[in-house]
Amino acid sequence: MRLRPDIYYIEKQRRKTDAVIFGNHEPATLAMTLQLSDYLDSHWGAQNDTYSMYYLNGQDNSLTLITTQALKEVTSRFKESYLTAAAESRRAEMLQQANTLDERESFSPLRKLRFQNAYYFTIRTTFNHPGHLATVIAFDLPINDLIPPNMARSNFLLQPDKTPINEGIAPEDTAAASVTLNGYWVEISAPLANASLKIVYRVPVTVLAIDLLRNNFWLILSNILLLALAVLGIYFIRRQFVRPSTDMLDQLEAQKSLSQEIITSLPQGLLVYNFNSNAVVASNQIADNLMPHLNLQKIAHMAEQHHGVIQGTVNNEVYEIRMFRSKFSPETYLFLLHDQDKEVLVNKRLQQARREYDKSLQARKLMLHNLGIELNQPINNLNQTAKELQNTTDPAVQHELVRKLAEQSESIIELIDNITLLTRLETQDWQPEQHSFSLSALIDGLLLDVLPAINQKGLTLFNHYLVGLDQNYIGDEKVLRKILSLLLHYSVITTAYGKITLNVDHEPGHPEQLIIQITDTGVGISDEEISNLNYPFLSQTLADRYNHSSGLTFFLCNQLCKKLNGQLEIRSKVDIGTRYTIRVTIAIQNEQVEEQEKLLDGVTVLLDITSEEVRSIITTLLNSFGANCIIVDDRLPGRDYDVTVTDNPQHYDNFTLLLASDEVGMQQLQDNYIRVNYNLGSVVIDAILLLIEQQISSDEHIEKPESIAADDINAYEQQLKSSDYYSLFVETVPVDLKKLYTELQQRDFISLSQTAHRLKGVFAMLNLLIGKQLCETLEQHIADGDRLKIENSISQIDSFVTRLLQQGNP
Repeated sequence: MRLRPDIYYIEKQRRKTDAVIFGNHEPATLAMTLQLSDYLDSHWGAQNDTYSMYYLNGQDNSLTLITTQALKEVTSRFKESYLTAAAESRRAEMLQQANTLDERESFSPLRKLRFQNAYYFTIRTTFNHPGHLATVIAFDLPINDLIPPNMARSNFLLQPDKTPINEGIAPEDTAAASVTLNGYWVEISAPLANASLKIVYRVPVTVLAIDLLRNNFWLILSNILLLALAVLGIYFIRRQFVRPSTDMLDQLEAQKSLSQEIITSLPQGLLVYNFNSNAVVASNQIADNLMPHLNLQKIAHMAEQHHGVIQGTVNNEVYEIRMFRSKFSPETYLFLLHDQDKEVLVNKRLQQARREYDKSLQARKLMLHNLGIELNQPINNLNQTAKELQNTTDPAVQHELVRKLAEQSESIIELIDNITLLTRLETQDWQPEQHSFSLSALIDGLLLDVLPAINQKGLTLFNHYLVGLDQNYIGDEKVLRKILSLLLHYSVITTAYGKITLNVDHEPGHPEQLIIQITDTGVGISDEEISNLNYPFLSQTLADRYNHSSGLTFFLCNQLCKKLNGQLEIRSKVDIGTRYTIRVTIAIQNEQVEEQEKLLDGVTVLLDITSEEVRSIITTLLNSFGANCIIVDDRLPGRDYDVTVTDNPQHYDNFTLLLASDEVGMQQLQDNYIRVNYNLGSVVIDAILLLIEQQISSDEHIEKPESIAADDINAYEQQLKSSDYYSLFVETVPVDLKKLYTELQQRDFISLSQTAHRLKGVFAMLNLLIGKQLCETLEQHIADGDRLKIENSISQIDSFVTRLLQQGNP
């Protein structure tokens, strides 16, 4: 019966075995299959297990399967897929067997049937036929009937036996079974007779152990009980007869360890020596270090003559040695070695600590005393002002007293705030803030605040700002402002006449490390007053008729500088002056990569300044903003300038900036004449820009041409239309106008001058006089480099050409 195009099922009467032929075959193959099936019916008919035979015919390359398994059930259930897959797998194995030249017979590992809990192995035999493919016959032989039921079949393995077989030895003389441990498995193996195979039975160690425990439970339990009884007996016997002596020994060892610990911990040397045995009984580390330098016989003899106490030099150190004789062992002596030099050093340290303590008490008394004075004076003044205000009815006087009262209260509040800030610094409850700020703006604002106090005493202030004006920093602006404000006010109070100089600079190559110096020409401050740098209110401070300096200033500023990773240094000489040096580290903000155009590029400033220091301040400021500075003594005749800067009110010129040190900001004295404080950089720049704006407005008013009449435009239009170059004018002039705007934007003054000259030639050729004059004016402005005037002239030319073309194209 044909199951598939290449699978044939053989029908027969006796159904003990089933036969299937895979692949096209010859008639002889079918006859042979029937004979084999009939033979195996009688041979395997009585067996209950599954037996199979595979016959790979080398004549027609067909595969024959004869098995005791019912193949019809398998084919109907799995639609022949399992049967086909098994046949293909066996064909591949048998072909591999046929291709193996040195192996005529082979065995497979143990396998499991897919539909039964049965294991089997396969034996394959190869028959060679000259001129044809090899014929391979294979038998699947079950092992279920050979294995006891209580042994797991999955634990059996069939492996090659590498032990050589000696044909002269009888099977019963071969090696017996062997047991090996392979990882967590116990492997029991035995060789098979007349085959190079061995059968291996694998049992997990845990399963084997559990099985042994289960089978020998009562035996193990009885052994454990006997062992426990033996241990208890030994324990009670040792406790009754042996333990007392052991406890005594432990107690003695503990007492010995305690005694040795006490001896080791003594602050002086201890030595117990037996002169009979010349042995050291006990000693500590100090005595061990001194032993090589001691003559104990001599020391004992001298100590007996001096009541057991002597003083001597041991290793260049003075020691007091006390000796005691033992009552139980007369030849055993106790020596105590006391270091006199160390005692003297300890006494000196105690005296120094006492002096420091007394000094601290004295400093605390001085601090409280000076703090009381510093608080008492402004509070009394505040109280007196309040009483005067209460008893006064004049509105003008009341207004003045209210202002004075507000100033005094602000002074007291500032002192209390400083004390509170210092308390937070001492308790580590304050940390600097981090935000971006402009140092130049901070300095300008600070100088505006301190300027009234400076003007009140008639002092002169100089601000040398040597840091980039457009540089921003990241740090605590308020703290830096407080440090500078406190020191500037202190400098104003200690300076009766003269000047105060503020220098702002940084370390070379390190712009984040700022160096700020405040130098005055005052009376100077004493060393006692400078001691307030390390302890507040330690000495009384100076005062003038307007204000009183604070004993907290130096210490607070020094602590704040330390918080900013810096320090405060004070150098002073009596009747010469004082210099305060502030060093702080403040991170700089990232600089812009692209270089921007400076604010005063192209502006020329004439400096008519008498004071060298003021000239240095203004020159540095203007150069940083890109201005060109000309000193009046070095000015060449005929050289133009935009603004005049002077400190002499008599030297007045058009667009003049008058410098002063007492001006609060800037003041417009009259048209084109401004008075400004030269210490305020931003205010000076604003004043110069204001003068430039006024100059531009004046130039536009002067140079603004008269409006061209409509009749003139018509005349030029008729003249242009009658010319042969009208079409050339229309095509080239608007293009050149666009070039003028583009070249001005690119600041290409050479090309701009060439384009203006070409336009002037066009206007001259067409006899357009107004256009020619406008181009000449443009060339003059290009030569001067005045961008604003250049732009104005281009706009006028553009307007003229536009009106002309509109008239020409109605």
